[in-house]
Amino acid sequence: MNHVTGPQVADIPSEYHAEFVMGEHSARHLRRVLRLYLVGSGLAEVTDAAELALTELVANVVHHVPGRHCRICFLLQPRGVRVEVSDRYPELPVGAAEDGLGENEGGRGLMIVDAVTDRRGVTVRPDRRGKTVWFECLSPVPPPAPRP
Repeated sequence: MNHVTGPQVADIPSEYHAEFVMGEHSARHLRRVLRLYLVGSGLAEVTDAAELALTELVANVVHHVPGRHCRICFLLQPRGVRVEVSDRYPELPVGAAEDGLGENEGGRGLMIVDAVTDRRGVTVRPDRRGKTVWFECLSPVPPPAPRP
């Protein structure tokens, strides 16, 4: 007798949205949610990179966004995931100097995001009252076919 446990690919919604006020343990909790979402979607091979990049974006919210309020979105794509972190703070993230060895301590998180993801960007809200910082992690392996 075959028993299947856990969510199946067809059972996972293609989008996950939540709004949070980030705190000390937020990154840890969001990594768990992201891991469950990706593993349940058959994308386990991008989980480590996506978790690390998410941690860096959450840290940016904690350190730079007044009130620490943001919206998180995980979007399944045909070969991976897009993660978006949106806030209402108009300042854009600034990366570290090219060599990463400057005296400025800030911006190294974005270098990490660049290193572990396939794409990264920032989309400014049309009213200029906030932004969405996003990244994509793509799998080199084709996704599993949905079960009938």
